[in-house]
Amino acid sequence: MFDFLKHKPKKAIPTFEPLGIDIHCHLLPGVDDGSKSNEETLACMQVMNDAGFKSVICTPHYQYPRFPNEETDILNRFDSLRIDLNGEGSPVKPQLIGVAGEYRVDSGFADRIQKNQFLLVGNRFLLVEFSLHQQVIGLDQVMFDLQMKNHEVILAHPERYPYYSSSSSKLQRLKDMGVYFQVNILSLIGFYGDGSKRKAYEMIDKGWVEFLGTDMHNTLYAQALIDATHDRKVIKLLETHKFLNSEVTSPQPFKTKNI
Repeated sequence: MFDFLKHKPKKAIPTFEPLGIDIHCHLLPGVDDGSKSNEETLACMQVMNDAGFKSVICTPHYQYPRFPNEETDILNRFDSLRIDLNGEGSPVKPQLIGVAGEYRVDSGFADRIQKNQFLLVGNRFLLVEFSLHQQVIGLDQVMFDLQMKNHEVILAHPERYPYYSSSSSKLQRLKDMGVYFQVNILSLIGFYGDGSKRKAYEMIDKGWVEFLGTDMHNTLYAQALIDATHDRKVIKLLETHKFLNSEVTSPQPFKTKNI
C-alpha cells in the first residue's frame, strides 16, 4: 500500500539535519486525521530520517468534538506505539522521544486552562492552534491565562490562518506577549497554497519564527517533504537561519502537568 518509496526516483536528502527534532506531527495512528496505521507511521518516519530528523515528538489534535482525545489514553497509545515499532527489529529512526498535543483554542479551551491538563512539547512548550476559518475571540485573555499558568506557548502554523496577514497587528501582539511561532515546512514549498508560502517567508524574514515543523500526517505529506529537501530556497533558509528545534529536549517523555 505504501510503495511510493520504491517508485519515486527522488529520495530525501538531509536538509533538515540542523533542526534535529520535529516538534509537530500526527504520526500516532488512529487518533486524529493523521496516520492510520503503524505501517503508515513507519513509512513517514523513514522519509523523515532521510530528511535529517533524528527525533520526533508526536502532537495529536485535541479538538472538541472532532478529536475529543484524552491525555491518559494518548500516553498509553504512544507507549504501545513505541513498543510495537521497536519490535519490528532495529530501533526506530528517527527516535520517538515524546508525545504532546496540538490544542485547538476552541469553546472548551478555557476549561482546559482551568484544569491545566496539557501534554507539553519537551515538557516545556504548549503547542496551540486556531481555527482556519474564524478568529479567536478574546485572544489576549487566553494567552494571559496560559502565561499565568507558567506556559510557554507555541502557535502552530500562523501562516495558514487566512484572516491574518504577515504584518497583522494581532500577530505582532502575540509576539509582544512572548508567544513562539512554528511554521510548517511544507508551507515553504507551497503545499498549502501560494498565500501561506508567501506569509511563511515574510514572517521568517521579520524574525517572528522560532520553530519549523513537518506537521506530518500521512504519506502524501512525506512525499512533499522529499520535495522540500531539494528546494533551493529551503536549503538556503536552513543555511542562513537558526531555529530552536534542536534546543527542545524530552528527558522524561511521559511527564505531564496534572494528568
